[in-house]
Amino acid sequence: MTADVFTLANATGMVVRFAAYGGVIMSMHVPDRNGVVADIAPGYDTPDDYERDGRYFGALIGRYANRIAGARIRVDGVEHQLDRNDGANQLHGGHHGFHNTVWAVEPFTRAGESGAVLSFESPAGDQGFPGKLSTRAMYTLTDGNAFSIDFSAATDAATPVSVTQHAYFNLAGHDAGSIADHELLLNADLFTPVRADLIPTGEVRSVKNTAFDFTSSRSIGGVIDCDDEQLRIAGGFDHNFVLRAGERSLRHAATVYEPTSGRVLEILTTEPGVQFYSGNGLAGGPLGKGGFDYPRRGAFALETQHFPDSPNQPEFPTTILRPGVELSSRTVWQFSTRAR
Repeated sequence: MTADVFTLANATGMVVRFAAYGGVIMSMHVPDRNGVVADIAPGYDTPDDYERDGRYFGALIGRYANRIAGARIRVDGVEHQLDRNDGANQLHGGHHGFHNTVWAVEPFTRAGESGAVLSFESPAGDQGFPGKLSTRAMYTLTDGNAFSIDFSAATDAATPVSVTQHAYFNLAGHDAGSIADHELLLNADLFTPVRADLIPTGEVRSVKNTAFDFTSSRSIGGVIDCDDEQLRIAGGFDHNFVLRAGERSLRHAATVYEPTSGRVLEILTTEPGVQFYSGNGLAGGPLGKGGFDYPRRGAFALETQHFPDSPNQPEFPTTILRPGVELSSRTVWQFSTRAR
């Protein structure tokens, strides 16, 4: 496979490299509090390496981010069998989802920013989903160290859609080891518990007085090994958090701070949820950049998206996109630093 690689750079030293294959963000170089630039995005050296990746490093995800129970959906009374790639379930759109596709890429530059528009047309029946889906994802890097992902999509038949960018981060550097010292704040009072196969039970539960309470900033390592049934099921965090009111408006979702480097990542989104994954299954995969062996919990992901299994959970916000309606989704990663 041959896929082009593109570079976005700004006036303050931030550089992002991504590939047409899967739209994967291959590297993200960001300054620390002393101005020292490091790559904070785990991944691989070449686009070809991502074909063997089972961890979705830096990839665009669709048609449906996260899990769908039994790989089955019902749309307007018609049942559709989807591609199974996670036991009996579907994960991140199936074996040949957006992550496993070569996107068309059109770079652009504007005053104070540079970026690219990525586009892909998924035919009706792709991975079992009804309707043809035309999707665009726009990457934009500003001189203010903000990186945004703007999705739009349209369909010719009713179909569920939930898209995300599956970047992993280690704000100390992609090869720095554990993310236990990272401090996380989530703008969420509720989360959706899961059963043994990580499918939501349908309950929406308060985070109060639990290990899931990140309404005030605290270290991931300080709570990840608490005696909690939900943490035991997932081997750490792999849960959807319900963001506070303001659906479809761009609002604060999360802030992550790494004390050694001083790097801060603030996430804003229009999506109703964010999946916090603490890298529980990173170990044992293919070697990463420079031959680095990424360890368990060596990176985290905060995937802004709709709730997992929403097509089978009528109490969750709907994800059905219909003809004549355009899906619009925006997420911003704002990078900065803090003094000691």
